[in-house]
Parts: sequence; C-alpha cells; structure tokens
Amino acid sequence: MTTKLFLYFLLLSVFRACSPTFASDDDEYDDVTVNQMLAPKTHETDATQILNNLLKEYDKKLRPDIGVKPTVIDVDIYVNSIGPVSSINMEYQIDIIFAQTWTDSRLRYNSTMKILTLNSNMVGLIWLPDTIFRNSKSADSHWITTPNQLLRIWNDGKILYTLRLTINAECQLQLHNFPMDEHSCPLIFSSYGYPRDEMIYKWRRNSVQAADQKSWRLYQFDFMGLRNTTDVIKTTAGDYVVMTVYFDLSRRMGYFTIQTYIPCILTVVLSWVSFWIKKDATPARTALVSCFKSMSCPGKCHCCQGITTVLTMTTLSTVARTSLPRVSYVTAMDLFVTVCFLFVFAALMEYATLNYYSYSARRPTCNKTKRSNYSVLDVGPPPTVITLNNSMYWQEFDDACVYECLDGKDCQSFFCCYEECKDGAWRKGRVHIDILELDAYSRVFFPTSFLLFNVVYWVGYLYL
Repeated sequence: MTTKLFLYFLLLSVFRACSPTFASDDDEYDDVTVNQMLAPKTHETDATQILNNLLKEYDKKLRPDIGVKPTVIDVDIYVNSIGPVSSINMEYQIDIIFAQTWTDSRLRYNSTMKILTLNSNMVGLIWLPDTIFRNSKSADSHWITTPNQLLRIWNDGKILYTLRLTINAECQLQLHNFPMDEHSCPLIFSSYGYPRDEMIYKWRRNSVQAADQKSWRLYQFDFMGLRNTTDVIKTTAGDYVVMTVYFDLSRRMGYFTIQTYIPCILTVVLSWVSFWIKKDATPARTALVSCFKSMSCPGKCHCCQGITTVLTMTTLSTVARTSLPRVSYVTAMDLFVTVCFLFVFAALMEYATLNYYSYSARRPTCNKTKRSNYSVLDVGPPPTVITLNNSMYWQEFDDACVYECLDGKDCQSFFCCYEECKDGAWRKGRVHIDILELDAYSRVFFPTSFLLFNVVYWVGYLYL
C-alpha cells in the first residue's frame, strides 16, 4: 500500500512539472477567445436594441419629413458593363449598382456605433424611395447568392441603399448615317408617385462612374463617354424631377466594311470587265435562261456576267438590311448599295445597247433602186447566208446593198460635228457619238464617275 501511494505521488509530481507549458497555452487561447467573443456580443446586443427602439414606432408607409419639407435623394451610379446594343430592337443592356442616399430623422440613435451595416432583411422594414426607370423595357435585380442589396444607417439618420440591377433600356437610334452613326443612349429615372414638392433627386459629385471596359460587350460600338442631366417634366399629376444619364456611343465600321462595302465595290469593278472584251466575240443574243441555269459563265458571255453581278448586288442589299430595323428613311448604307446596284445595272444596259446597235450596224440594207433592177433572169452571184449562233445575217455585194447612214452622209468619225447634215434629227453644231465605240466611252466614264461618287460619299459622311 505504501509503495502504491509512493508511485501515485511520484506520477502526480511529474505531471505537475510538465503541466505549466500546456496550462499557459490553454490560458492564452482562452483569453483570446474571450476577448474576441465579448466585443461582438456587446455590439450585437447594442445593435439589436438600437433597431428595436428605432422600429418600435416607425411607420414605413410615410416618407421622411412628410408635411414639412421635400425629401432629398442623392444618387450615385456605378456602371459595371454596357452592352450589347441592339439596333433592330433599339435597346441596350446595362449592368449598374444604383445607390440612393437620404436622411430619415426617425432613424437617429445615440450609440458608440456610428454606422449600422445591414443586409436585405432590413430593407423591407423602412421607407424606401419609389424610384423607377422610365425608359426600361425590362429589369432584373440580382439574387445570387443572396439579394444584392446593401443598407447602411448612420447615427444622424442618414441612410444609404444600394442594389445591383441589369436593365434593358430603350434607345431611339437615328440611323440616317448608319453605319457611321453616333448615339447617346439615355438611362432615365425618377420618382413614380412623389412630385417635386415632396421628393427631389440630386446628383452627387462624381456620381456616375464606370468600371474597366474590358468586360463590356460593345461589339460594334466604341464608348465615347457619359454625361448626366437633371430636368423637370410637367404632368397632370404634378411636376417630377427626372434624372438622365447619357452614354455616348460611336459605331465601328469594321464589320460593315468587310461584309458590305468591299463586296459591293468589288462587284461594281467586276461588272466593268465586259468593257475590255471585244463585242464581236460575244455570242449573238445568248439566252439568259441557259446562261443563268449553267451556273458557270463562259469567258465570252457578257450577259451571264451582267446577270450574275446584278443578282450579287441584290443579295448584298438584302443582307445589309438584316442588321437594321425597318425604318422608312434612307440610311448611308442604303445609299451606297443602291448606287452600286445602279452602276452594275448600267453596265448590263450598256452591253444590251451595244449588242443591239452592233447588230443593226452589221445588218446590210438593200438599195431599193438596185433591188428593183434584179429579176429572176439575173445571173449574178447569189446572196451569201452567214449563220452565227442561230442568228441569220444576209450579206450581199456592195454594188447591190449599202449601209445606212445619216441623211445619206457617211459620217463615221469619232465626235464628229455634222456641218453638212442640216435635215432630219441632227442639226449643225451637234456632237455625234459613235455608238459602236460605247465600250471605249464606258472604260473612262464608269470608273471616273464611281471614283467621284466614293470621294463625295466618304467625305460627306465622315467629315461633314
């Protein structure tokens, strides 16, 4: 028994000798825990008592200082992102953090805590401004992972209320200069029910700020800046203070240059190829249907080339309109595509005119006097029949038939003034253009006029 007691006291003394280190660590841990927990519990109790006292007789249906003075709402907007902008629907999307600050004397309190930062659970317990966005088509507030709302109450009664919103706002785009247009898309908000004599909105200094533009979805636009204004509108319900933020946007032309302008210019240039092909190499009156169905254009087939370029311009004009709303006025792109279409159509008409007059000039006409001298007994050489692509041309000797000329005058010179032709449609001093040299005129006229049009077009829309 004595031995057991001796061993027991020996173990107890060893344990006591080793225990100070652990005891000191435990004491330090306990002290830290107590120091960390006591303060929050005190503040939590204080905040709970403050809120209970503030909300005990608080009526959230009444605005602050009702019947005394208007409630002043200071507004701040932080723009997270803008875009995309829809030209067809004439709207744009914007993601903002909307902050409103006002003073409610009923929420003043005396405490060492100067600010109470609360979550969305407190939002429905106090009075809030009835702010609406007048030009919004749809709007969503963010609720993940919790409602994106913040409420702060100062001891002097000042309140800060912020929330995050994504708004699809209306923007009336003026597309006369499309795609070289610039727009100011507004974001308009005001009170829904309180007129100016009860609620006043004010912008704070540097009240509209924007985040980094790298995450913005302005695919076809450049952000040029923003500006804010304050207006008063008069309605039958009273005068309301209306706040507006304008976002200035400028359209980028890269997409439309690649998709519309360059193909249109190349199609017009392609239609000029026929001016350098000899008219005599063209098959006479090649059928349009056969040429169109073949899906391949022979090297000498002007007709097929003309029809192809016209159809290409029709397709380009249709595609260019798909990115636009059905506006009733002419846009800059409509003007360019229409003029290109007219150039292509004029090239096709030039070929048709040249082909017709070439056929008329090659077809001989028999002299009536000499034709009357022929008889069945004449033993002259018979007329020769030339077949060219199923077209018949009668060729006779020069002594039997002669080419028609103007009033009996063989005038074939280039830009020749007729001094002797005083009868008929031509008069003295008029200039004669040889229709058979129409290709030579077109080689100069078409490129020159198209170049002049481009100079006037681009200078007018980009710099004037």
